Amino acid sequence: MSGGGSHLKDEGSKEQVVIAGAVAGLISRFCIAPLDVLKIRLQLQTDPLPRRKFRRNEHGIAPSGTVYTFKRILHEEGVTAFWKGNVPAELLYISYGAVQFSTYRMTNRLLQSLSLPNSLDTFLSGASAGAAATSLTYPLDLLRTRFAAQGCDRVYMNFRSSVVDIAHTEGFRGFFQGLLPAVGQVVPYMGLFFSIYEVLRPPLASLSLPLGSGDAAAGILSGMLAKSGVFPLDLIRKRLQVQGPMRARYAGGSIPVYSGVWATGQAIVSKEGWRGLYRGLGISLVKSAPASAVTMWTYEHALKLLRFTEAEKL
Repeated sequence: MSGGGSHLKDEGSKEQVVIAGAVAGLISRFCIAPLDVLKIRLQLQTDPLPRRKFRRNEHGIAPSGTVYTFKRILHEEGVTAFWKGNVPAELLYISYGAVQFSTYRMTNRLLQSLSLPNSLDTFLSGASAGAAATSLTYPLDLLRTRFAAQGCDRVYMNFRSSVVDIAHTEGFRGFFQGLLPAVGQVVPYMGLFFSIYEVLRPPLASLSLPLGSGDAAAGILSGMLAKSGVFPLDLIRKRLQVQGPMRARYAGGSIPVYSGVWATGQAIVSKEGWRGLYRGLGISLVKSAPASAVTMWTYEHALKLLRFTEAEKL
């Protein structure tokens, strides 16, 4: 852990922060890709959610549940399906990580001149980092979702054809469907995440944990707590991202036409109940733990390696 219990804003040069953030995003994405695909498939299921006891089939499996969805993907599409959308996702995580950590560091240093309370300083820096990273990398996020939503019917053959097709049929705005709930979600999420992380990291850094991963433990707790509060916006974002002329061809083929954040939320509640806004929350929390832990642990150690290498040159 770089610096033991020091804060993110005090560590590394601008170039080192960008490189470490990109490496953290790359490795994190590859590790959690299967959980991400599974979460997206669950979020795009639109059937009503009656009481659980009425949702079991003859094999005792909920036909729209996590286990059923996992087995169906594996049986119909094969194990490689859990890495669908990996190309735009890897580009997303690399660029997102680099923008997120560099913006966090820059904003935090700018806010120091205002003499704000440390908790507010950290929250604003985290929120700014999340908003900037989300906005600048959003087209890649949309492509990741659409590839992950593809079943046996391949809507897009490859990354290049998806870009050309969306530009031709939906125009420039097509790449930003669902941007509003994305920013609305990520600002409080990233603000909460970094605030909680900065609080938990120093005490956890002194504990004797596996691989010395106090950073990872702080990342796990921060990610899970922050994710739970903003999950409905994440689900609405996914529903909006698959709108367009190809909507009926995605896995399940039953995604309704949605327009606008509030109207989408109302439509989901009306048809699926309040629980519909939390489809995939369980797998999302399972995903957020390793994703946050791997991201922060890799970032800290990549930054430490870069600083050590730089020191060796002097």
